[in-house]
Amino acid sequence: MPRILTVLSALLLAAAAPLHAQDLPDEAEFQSRADAQDADEALFYAKDFPVYRIATPEKGTVSPTSVIGEVQVHRIRKGDTLMDLARAYSLGYNEMVEANPGIDPWVPPAGATIILPTSWVLPCCEYEGVIINIPEMRLFHFARDPDDPGTTRIQTYPVGLGRDDWRTPRGKFKISGKTVNPQWNIPESIRQEHIEERGDHRTFIPGGAPDNPLGKHRLELTLPMYRIHGTNIPWGVGMQVSHGCVRLYPEDIEHYFPTVRVGTPGEFAYQPVKIGIRNGIVWAEAQSDIYGYSPARYRETRAEIQKLGIWHAVDEQLLIDGLTSARGLPFRISPGGRGAELERFDLLPDES
Repeated sequence: MPRILTVLSALLLAAAAPLHAQDLPDEAEFQSRADAQDADEALFYAKDFPVYRIATPEKGTVSPTSVIGEVQVHRIRKGDTLMDLARAYSLGYNEMVEANPGIDPWVPPAGATIILPTSWVLPCCEYEGVIINIPEMRLFHFARDPDDPGTTRIQTYPVGLGRDDWRTPRGKFKISGKTVNPQWNIPESIRQEHIEERGDHRTFIPGGAPDNPLGKHRLELTLPMYRIHGTNIPWGVGMQVSHGCVRLYPEDIEHYFPTVRVGTPGEFAYQPVKIGIRNGIVWAEAQSDIYGYSPARYRETRAEIQKLGIWHAVDEQLLIDGLTSARGLPFRISPGGRGAELERFDLLPDES
C-alpha cells in the first residue's frame, strides 16, 4: 500500500491526551474523539482494500501458501497517531501497540520508525467462508474466485470484540441476513447498564442515528445474539470493548458488506498461535491469549505442528524464541533464518 500517511498526517487531527492499554478512555471520550475526525472520514474511505490470492488448498491441511501480505514501516511525522495509522492500513489498536512496544499511541515521537504489521499467517485449516480469530481480533474471509475455482481470494479486516465479562463465543455459524442502517433494539441487560452508567432509558436506537453502535451495516448470524457490524466509535477496533459482537471500521464494513453472501459459513475460532507456510518456509504468529483459554502455549503449538506433519521442518529454538518475543508479527521457524527477521525494519534511511 502506498504511504498515503504523508497526506493523512498533515490532515488528521491528533488527540491531546495519551492513551495506554491499561487506561482506556471511556465511551464518551471515544465518541468525542470520533466526532473530531468527521471532516476527515473521506480519507479513510479512500484507502486501499487489498485482496490476496492463494491456490485453493485442500480442506483440513495447512495451505502451502498460508502467509499473506508484507510487513511495512512508517516514519512518524508531526501529527501522526498510531490510531490514525492503524485505521488507514486496516489494522487494530492491539496490532499496532504489540508491534511497537513503548510507543505512545496518541503522541508518538516525531522521527520514530514504527512497524506496520500488515502480514498475517492464515488461520488453519478451513480456508472457506468467514473466520474470526478471537485472540488476534481479526476477520478473514475466504472465497473461491468465480472465474478460477483453483484460486481462493482472501479479504482481512481488524475487529473489536467482547470485553472479558461479555466474551465473544467460540463456535460455527452462517450469515443469515444483511441490513443497511439497522435499528439497535437494546437488550435488557445492556439497557440496565446504560441506566446505571448514564441514566439512558431508551429501549432502541434508530437506524442511521449518530450514536447507534451498530453503524450503517450489519451481518446477522445464525449464532443467537451475535452480529458482525460497523461502529460509531472507530477507535474501539482492536480492543475488547463490545458486548460480544464483532465491530469493524465503518469504511471496512462498507467495503466488505456487498461481498458477503447470505448462507456463507463462518466460525469464531480461537487460535492464539497460527502456523503457516510460504515458499517452503514454515512461519508462526503468536497473539495474546485474551480470554486465557490456552495457558500451555508451547506444548499446544508443538502438538499442532506435529498434527500438521511438519515438525521435521521446524527449528525448536526459533519457535521458543518467537513465542516469547514476536510482538504479533509472523516469524520464521524453519532452520536457517533469524526467526522474526526484523533486521530490515530496524531503521529507515535518514531523510535529507
